[in-house]
Amino acid sequence: MTNRLDGRVAVITGGGNGIGRACALKFATEGAAVALGDIQADAAEAVAAEVEARGGRALGLRVEASTRADNDALVAAALDLGGGRIDALVTAAGISHANYWSGDVDADVKVLAGALDYLERPGWDFVDTDIDQVRRVIDVNLIGTMHAMQAVSPVMLDAGRGSIITIASVAAKHPDAGPLGYTLSKAAVWMLTKKAARMLGPAGVRVNAIGPGFIDTSMTKITELFPDEQRAQLMDSIPLRRKGEADEIADCAVFLAGDESSYFTGAILHPDGGFFTD
Repeated sequence: MTNRLDGRVAVITGGGNGIGRACALKFATEGAAVALGDIQADAAEAVAAEVEARGGRALGLRVEASTRADNDALVAAALDLGGGRIDALVTAAGISHANYWSGDVDADVKVLAGALDYLERPGWDFVDTDIDQVRRVIDVNLIGTMHAMQAVSPVMLDAGRGSIITIASVAAKHPDAGPLGYTLSKAAVWMLTKKAARMLGPAGVRVNAIGPGFIDTSMTKITELFPDEQRAQLMDSIPLRRKGEADEIADCAVFLAGDESSYFTGAILHPDGGFFTD
C-alpha cells in the first residue's frame, strides 16, 4: 500500500464486476473511501464488503447507469460516506450489446451466433442492425457516463478540484474492436471526455479517459467461443499476445485520480498490449 489516494473519496459506476471492481479494490488499497454502484446490487454490495474486510471504507448501491436519479443517489451516498467530498469518479459501467448482463454467457452466445450468420452475407449485418438495440447501448455507455459526470461535477466545481476518469475503449478509435453500437458509444465517450475537459478544466476539474484493449473480464469471455481461426487472429492483433488484466486498468485509474497526473486533462491512455498504435 502506497496510500496515493489517502483520505480521498471515489465514486465508481459499474463497480460490481470487471474493471469497475478492480478499480474499487485498488482505490481502497490506496487509501480512498469508495462508493460503488452496479446494476447488480448483490455484486456491488459484495465488493463493498470485500473492501471493508480489508480495512477500507465502502458502500455499494444498485445503480442503473442510464438513469440520472440513480447516479444522483450514488453521489449523495458518497457525500455521506466521505464527509461532503468527492475527489474522483470512474465511469466503468458499460455493456457490449443491448442484452448484455455480466456473467450471462447465453446472451453473448446468441450475439456471436448472429454475427457468424453474416459471414457469408457481408454488409447485411449493417442493414439489419436494430436501432433500438444500438440506442440501449448508447444509453448505458454514453448517456450513463454523462449522467455520472454531471452528478459529481457540482461537488468538484465547488471544491475547485477533482478527477473524472471515463472508461472508453480502443473501440473509440478502432472500428473493428466491437459491435456497431459499442464502437459508436465508446467513440462518443471519448469525445465527451475531451469536451468536458475543456469545459471543466478552468474550474480545476480534470477529465481523462482510459481506452482498454481486450481485458480478461466477463465482457470478453465471448472471445473464448470464437472459432479457432478468429481467436488466433485476435491474439495476433495484440503485439503482447495476451489479454490484459482488470488490475492493469485499475492501475491507470489510480494514476489519473492521483497527484502524479496533475497536468493531465483531455487525454486518453490505451492499456491495450499494443493493439492500437496509431
